[in-house]
Amino acid sequence: MANSIRTCLWFRDGRGREAAEFYCALIPGSRVEKSFHGDAGHGAFSVIDFSLGGVPYQILDAGPTFTMTEAVSISVATDDQAEADRLNAALTADGGTQSHCGWLKDRYGVSWQIFPKRLTELTMSADREVAARAMAAMMKQMRIDIAAIEAAVGG
Repeated sequence: MANSIRTCLWFRDGRGREAAEFYCALIPGSRVEKSFHGDAGHGAFSVIDFSLGGVPYQILDAGPTFTMTEAVSISVATDDQAEADRLNAALTADGGTQSHCGWLKDRYGVSWQIFPKRLTELTMSADREVAARAMAAMMKQMRIDIAAIEAAVGG
């Protein structure tokens, strides 16, 4: 393994390889690195190592023992609104669901946070009034609309 630390996502439906390939096709600089299929005496399983934009992940596709939860998500800060919108649309297509504040769940049950980098600049502003207005505007949104947030903070 090239990286000694990876976030592992437990899949339960035999679609782990499909998901890894889908994610890698969406995010530049991503690739499926290797996979392993086996049987540990309790049923077949697959391990898929992949990276998203250079960040290592692993999928363990091993049946219904565990389920995905929103407590773990993949966070993607995009360069602009267009890229956030592209990823949001792709990840919510075919059974994914949009949630509040840029969060979504994809068709495989993985939770994501998709937002333009500008959101972090505004919500973490040293000007606490700007930060508060940005946060209040974001809390009203589903998909992040950075132009509306900038309007709420006054430019």
